[in-house]
Amino acid sequence: MADNRLIAAMSTPQGRATAPLISLPSDVIEQSCKRVGILGIAFALLWAFALFMANVVHGHEHTISMTDFAFPMPGNVFAGIGLVMSLSMVVLAGKLHHRPNLLLDLSLVFMVLTALLIGILNQWVPRFEGRGVSWIAVVVLAYPAIAPNTPGKILLAGLLAASMDPFGLFVAELRGVEYDAPLAAMGFKFLGTYFCALLAVVPAKLIRVLGRQARRARDLGSYRLGDELGRGGMGTVHRAEHRLLARQAAIKLIRPELLGAQNPDAARVMVERFKREAQASASLRSPHTIELYDFGATEDGAFYYVMELLDGVSLDELIEHHGPMPAERAIAIMRQVCLSLAEAHARGLIHRDVKPSNIFTTRMGLQVDFVKVLDFGLVKTQESREQTMLTQQGMTTGTPAYMAPEMAMGESDIDSRVDVYAVGCVLYYLLTGQLVFEADTPMKMMHRHITDPPTPPSHRTELSIPTELERLILDCLTKQPEGRPANAGVLAERLTAIGVDEPWTEERALRWWHTNRPEVMEDCACDQGVLEPAMATA
Repeated sequence: MADNRLIAAMSTPQGRATAPLISLPSDVIEQSCKRVGILGIAFALLWAFALFMANVVHGHEHTISMTDFAFPMPGNVFAGIGLVMSLSMVVLAGKLHHRPNLLLDLSLVFMVLTALLIGILNQWVPRFEGRGVSWIAVVVLAYPAIAPNTPGKILLAGLLAASMDPFGLFVAELRGVEYDAPLAAMGFKFLGTYFCALLAVVPAKLIRVLGRQARRARDLGSYRLGDELGRGGMGTVHRAEHRLLARQAAIKLIRPELLGAQNPDAARVMVERFKREAQASASLRSPHTIELYDFGATEDGAFYYVMELLDGVSLDELIEHHGPMPAERAIAIMRQVCLSLAEAHARGLIHRDVKPSNIFTTRMGLQVDFVKVLDFGLVKTQESREQTMLTQQGMTTGTPAYMAPEMAMGESDIDSRVDVYAVGCVLYYLLTGQLVFEADTPMKMMHRHITDPPTPPSHRTELSIPTELERLILDCLTKQPEGRPANAGVLAERLTAIGVDEPWTEERALRWWHTNRPEVMEDCACDQGVLEPAMATA
């Protein structure tokens, strides 16, 4: 469900992803954000170690260090601040994982503030003897490589962090501390840290170049893979763009291991099966079937679909946010679903996963409430022994809440009437806002579909349901396939023949969309003054 919601969300104003912070794939940036939290833990442990050494070990055995004179006071205060600041960064890393730009910027601020604490401690009693390098240099050089950012930001943060030793010296002068150090010694101590700040830009640029190369390597066919927008049970959904046509698209990237392929041979069978299914889906021409632009397999064995973007909402989300719909709208929507399935059934194809999250009502040109059926990923050819041989043994496909009894029992000899059963379940859900059966587990749900008679939908809603529509739904939900309409074409005819008091017109649909989904209608020129003449002409 998550995959399909994102396909529509990508083309709506709320669903547009923010630009990436650096030229890195989104999963690499995600890993970098996780490392920010790990760095916070590491710094917290170092500050705790400093407190332990200064107050426990130092109290029993005197050891000389650069910060001896700062402890116990005010060194304990600064170390305590550093500890709290580091733990706060760990918390922020958890809360801002969905905003990587902000998190990685805040991590640079954290680096500068950490350098400030170290600088003040270093220069609490200034000493320039010896050839040691400030710990700030280590932080400045290593931090950006672990939590990458743009070269400009890294250079700015590095120079600020390198300036914290001189700032600490300035604080010491304000406190009246006197020191006598040659300019060369001061230059060695401070300039070395500034040199490290300049060097830190080099890995930042290398990471940027590698990011561009990784993005180019992730191009799939004629499409350039964009940001990952979400994950679902079958894989990931990405924004994509055709390299020549600049056409926006959605790519579902399916990895065989997520579908149960435990070894390379099983993975190859899985990829081959999806290739055949994609070829079957691509042959469908109904305007109510989501258009499949391209498909293929990557070198690492993943399979991908390239699909059109949609301005709309899934029926699942629609009912969840707006409640059950009137019978006339449910009829209008499901008739379009049946037109999509009817073509598939005429070609000997079965969808096998008809459910509200796989059905979108969209804006298409000047029309609204235009239906698209998605995710023919479980499509099955009725008369193909070779296809059956490619199907994994013992693998039950579909969604339990919408699964026909024969599918729930694992029967291999199924036909288009499993889709008819699922359409009945979807109609039931649209009219009542409730599933046909409720159960705690998928197995219990499937058992109820096999054994329990459905409660008539009119008994579970206050909305008016025409008698013919209720009879049709119960016919679809008959346990024996022979009692159901033969296919989606027959079902569409019966839906068309149902009389309603007030039909669901384009004008009513347009009013609903302007009122309830204005974000989809923002750039739409279709108002009633435009639509009515067009409808009259048609």
